[in-house]
Amino acid sequence: MFSKTCNHGIRATIYISEQSLHGKKVSLKDVAKATESPLAYTSKILQQLVRYNIINSDKGRAGGFSMDKERLEKVKLISVVLAIDGDSIFTNCGVGLNKCNEKMPCPVHHQFKPIRENLKQMLETTTIKSLAQQLDLGLIFLKR
Repeated sequence: MFSKTCNHGIRATIYISEQSLHGKKVSLKDVAKATESPLAYTSKILQQLVRYNIINSDKGRAGGFSMDKERLEKVKLISVVLAIDGDSIFTNCGVGLNKCNEKMPCPVHHQFKPIRENLKQMLETTTIKSLAQQLDLGLIFLKR
């Protein structure tokens, strides 16, 4: 459903936020290991998340990636998806046609529309903090 990059970005954000609940900053290596993602690939994803103000990046001895308390409370899952994949999942045709709308629907347009709306609602209402708390409690997992 999401791009591979977006999947890794979501996992990285959840891991960073879970560590931030405990006041910890994490290294690039820690994030890559926790999300089973290649180091260089993870670096590019984290740079994008920093650019979109989803996570913090501090340099130096006490540096690392984190989320401050305010971001933990406010950032929704949709922010990560939009930062990495944009809004194409909500706007593109379900079967890849260039033009698909209510007047000229593709074969799955009417079936796909409520699914897309439900997905958007879930992403808009799910906070990164709630996912971090579930991870912290062992209710969800980032690895196989």
